[in-house]
Amino acid sequence: MTLRVVIGLIIFIATLALIVIRPRGVTEAIAALSGAAVLLLGGFIGPVEALRTLGSEWNVYGFFLGLMTISALADHAGVFEALTQLAARQAGGSALRLYLGVFLVGVVITAFLSNDATALILTPVVYALVTRLRLPALPFMFACTFIADTASFLLPVSNPINILVLDAFGGDLGVFLRFLLLPALACITLNIAVFVWLFHGDLRLSYEPGAIEVTARPRQFRFTLVALGLIALGYIAASAAQVPLSLVALGGAALLLAGAAWYRQLEWGRVRREISWSLFGFISGMFIAVRAMEDLGVTRAFGQGLLRLGGGSASGAILLTTLGTALGANLINNVPMALVMISTLQTIHIAPGAHQALVYSVMLGADLGPNLTTVGSLATMLWLLILRRKGLDISTLDYIKLGLTVVPVMLVVGALLIWLRL
Repeated sequence: MTLRVVIGLIIFIATLALIVIRPRGVTEAIAALSGAAVLLLGGFIGPVEALRTLGSEWNVYGFFLGLMTISALADHAGVFEALTQLAARQAGGSALRLYLGVFLVGVVITAFLSNDATALILTPVVYALVTRLRLPALPFMFACTFIADTASFLLPVSNPINILVLDAFGGDLGVFLRFLLLPALACITLNIAVFVWLFHGDLRLSYEPGAIEVTARPRQFRFTLVALGLIALGYIAASAAQVPLSLVALGGAALLLAGAAWYRQLEWGRVRREISWSLFGFISGMFIAVRAMEDLGVTRAFGQGLLRLGGGSASGAILLTTLGTALGANLINNVPMALVMISTLQTIHIAPGAHQALVYSVMLGADLGPNLTTVGSLATMLWLLILRRKGLDISTLDYIKLGLTVVPVMLVVGALLIWLRL
């Protein structure tokens, strides 16, 4: 490698290290933007190219903004609380049935409102419910964070990572479901079965159904439910027609904002606080940094190495891509790893069918892989902070031990099912 490539790669690796380590006062957004700024100042990418790169990602920005607004307004309207209370009533006092109900609610929310909504909004709602019912909180908390990632490749909207990948390679809903529906259903089933077995002692308990308090719903509750149904249908229709999903997300957010204003329940300050504005800085910095690596030929070399390690077989390449993306997601976070893999696959020249399978293998690894450790995704790290504020201190080692019991098996099963679709 030339000195220029070495220096650029060092800057990129240092940026990723800052994102993972997060020294005091240095957020993920600051780390990513700082790395992008150094690469710009060093001439590794030009200002015009950087602006063009960011402009080409308008669909991703719009989807993130719309999705976070929809999730915040649905939470304000009491939708998440209503779903968990419904699950508790239907469980009839059985902790096991309630546990299965929480998994089901998590699958539904993840499928249509993304994994972040499940991990960050459903978690405190479920915690409040199970502590009121005097049930062990830990099994239910693990259910919230694991199902958030395990179900996040059911639909394109289930994980923002899916939008990043599909925005780069395209692909309609039919192709997405052909490759990922069976892996998603298999992984969800495995996740539930393993967790029920692991926590069977806690799930033998019962609770008094009469202890469930049905709280009053805001006036826009029914409107929000109808609007969410329309948004879900819009997502499916747009995915099938290959219409940018940001249009549905932003349109749905506008509809919910209008409804909240009509019912005089709109709190702009609360909505603004629940939107993670720093996320836009984080992904912007990573877009620029990864593009600089493309220009240096780093991702092309990575792609060639990936093909060599795969041994020339489709099954080997799919398994290696899935496991490698998952491992990378836990080392440097799933957003940077997904962007690196997107750039890598854009340089690989293989048969169209095999290339398509690798694209969906990246989604599988980047979506499911973060369940292995607490640093794989931003949502998991924030989930951990939520629990610590509530007095539940979960060590990284304990989380990894739990992840190792189920994640490697799910990744291998998912990769095998993708290969069978070729």
